[in-house]
Amino acid sequence: MPEPAAPRGQPLRIGWIGTGVMGAPMAGHLLRAGHAVTVFTRTPGRAEALLEAGARWAETPAQAARDADVVCSIVGMPDDVSSVHLGPTGTLTSIGPGTLLIDFTTSSPSLAVSIAEAAAARGALALDAPVSGGDIGAREARLSIMVGGAPEAFARAEPLLRHLGPRIVHQGGPGAGQHTKMVNQVLIAATMIGVCEGLLYAEAAGLDPSRVIESVGAGAAGSWSVLNLGPRIIQGDFGPGFMVEHFLKDLGIALAEADRMNLALPGLSLARQLYLAVRSTGGGRLGTQSLILALRRLSGCDGHASTRSTGARPRVDEVLR
Repeated sequence: MPEPAAPRGQPLRIGWIGTGVMGAPMAGHLLRAGHAVTVFTRTPGRAEALLEAGARWAETPAQAARDADVVCSIVGMPDDVSSVHLGPTGTLTSIGPGTLLIDFTTSSPSLAVSIAEAAAARGALALDAPVSGGDIGAREARLSIMVGGAPEAFARAEPLLRHLGPRIVHQGGPGAGQHTKMVNQVLIAATMIGVCEGLLYAEAAGLDPSRVIESVGAGAAGSWSVLNLGPRIIQGDFGPGFMVEHFLKDLGIALAEADRMNLALPGLSLARQLYLAVRSTGGGRLGTQSLILALRRLSGCDGHASTRSTGARPRVDEVLR
């Protein structure tokens, strides 16, 4: 088994790739824990706060990974994951034996297996470790982390992961973390439909949505989504904790895996169609709570369910085109 380059309990040299809504606070936690962090991101301005806090800058993923004990990534799409690790300037061109690679991106299980195999060929270890908890969980170090990979890799990573969240579960071999995240996204997709439809109903009935959440959020209908994203919907805050375009990527992966396993998931398919409707009207970079915008449009609402349009309600196929 490859040994860590730094003794347990000692500061680690960490290469960090991706400083978006999730990545920046996660890297910040490791920096504040005393680790030496070198960052690479496609938009250098997003790394400014980390650089001011003591992180170093790398020009490429390979440079960020060179001489690192641990290399971490959280980027946008599977193509980005492939590029930063398997590409010509990717991490796997420079990491040495004993390096631990952790990808926090929600990506495809098959890509996670490929990265683990490529890492093993260089004497390194790799984990797929997608996270759940959104921007709030990332900022407050309350992420749930679903991990796939070899047991020895998980054992090495766990102390570091504790800086990012309290719930860290080893799900199995390479790809198992990504499969678990697909379960998470299937659950969220159906839940978000329920949250948005419920709040739309509350608005149309003339109820105070905040008071409604106070009641139902404490009962069987309670969920992270209604308690955390419900208030954002009420306030008209559609800023991204998790972007629609990224969620659509996840739903596409989940549906492809479901097809491969001969599963019928009609609720997941409906959620994808609704989110495609949000993206088609320019909402791809809004938060997932913006699903209510598609439902309001489908119901013929003018920004609020209690204010009806005088025109004909749009057909379902027009909204879900």
